[in-house]
Amino acid sequence: MAEENTVFIGKKPTMNYVLAVVTQFNSGSNDVIIKARGRAISRAVDVAEIVRHRFIHNAVVKDIKIETETLTGEGGRSANVSSIEIYMSK
Repeated sequence: MAEENTVFIGKKPTMNYVLAVVTQFNSGSNDVIIKARGRAISRAVDVAEIVRHRFIHNAVVKDIKIETETLTGEGGRSANVSSIEIYMSK
């Protein structure tokens, strides 16, 4: 799936990301990916649920992928960070 159908979740308010997903669906996309890492995972789940229940009632979660990524930080230290990808379609 193309990068243009992907919404990366960060520290902004949840409704900003909900608007981004709804905009993707309304602009003709049938599939959208919601991606998040670390503490933003709970916000990604919130975004998917708000989109499904409040805005696009025929949107469904097709697949959810979770994994652990190893990131190298400052000083060469590595840290494990959880990530999630939520595949939605209508």
